Amino acid sequence: MVSKAKTIILVEDEEILVNMYKLKLTKGGYHVLTAPDGAAGLALILQEKADLILLDVMMPKMDGFAVLAAIKKEKKISKTPVILLTNLRQDEDIKKGKEYGVVDYCIKANMTPHDLVEKIDQFFKK
Repeated sequence: MVSKAKTIILVEDEEILVNMYKLKLTKGGYHVLTAPDGAAGLALILQEKADLILLDVMMPKMDGFAVLAAIKKEKKISKTPVILLTNLRQDEDIKKGKEYGVVDYCIKANMTPHDLVEKIDQFFKK
């Protein structure tokens, strides 16, 4: 029996990163949907059923924390796991993400796309 590919929604405003992550995740067997800013990301998250959300923090229209707050208010998506994918390293940002219940907080500058796919593979094996 063939298992259905997990769907990941990637909300990221830097196009080069979107293309890089999407390529690596797709090669890793995932179905990837993307949005270029927080508002479009929230609309996509509300419209599509995701197994995981990769969410940047610093974005136009709506930052990642505002998207997280909106997700937590929506019963049908409030339990969808979220990994913050950001370059914000301050303890208060990490703490804020954890308060919203993110499953991980990844610093983009410290991770290759390969590392990210491995982290996601491990998450789904839990």
